Amino acid sequence: MKIRPITYRVSDMAPSEEGLTTLIEYISISGILLLLMVMMMFTVNDVFMEGPANTLAYHAFTDIGNGISTRVVDIYLIAPYDGTIDSKFDIPDDVAGRDYFVKALNTGTDQVIEVRRGDIFSHISIAGIGASKGVVGETTGGGWNRIMYNSKGF
Repeated sequence: MKIRPITYRVSDMAPSEEGLTTLIEYISISGILLLLMVMMMFTVNDVFMEGPANTLAYHAFTDIGNGISTRVVDIYLIAPYDGTIDSKFDIPDDVAGRDYFVKALNTGTDQVIEVRRGDIFSHISIAGIGASKGVVGETTGGGWNRIMYNSKGF
């Protein structure tokens, strides 16, 4: 038995398009899935991370404002007719890993403590002393904070 070599002519060989279509299909599907994943990452960040962090910050700001308002009213209640009171206190350095600002504002008819970071804020009324004593000042969460009262004013 004689073995004959198999020979092909160039014209007999048809180009294989199956490998090319599989590659294009793989690249197309991978590109679409990558685009959907990027869009999902932006949505997940906003819905599952920023939303709850902002809600936490609002409630923390309300608690901080209530604490400062209480301290101001306490100073007012024990304020001497002639003298000075100086009180140091500490509030959280940050809320949800970010800084914030505290400011005493006069809204015309009422005094409020505003705790703010960006567009998240909380206004807390200073109960009972808005008309009789003017409260001014601002601070941040870092370090020790002071409330000072002087009967002659500052």
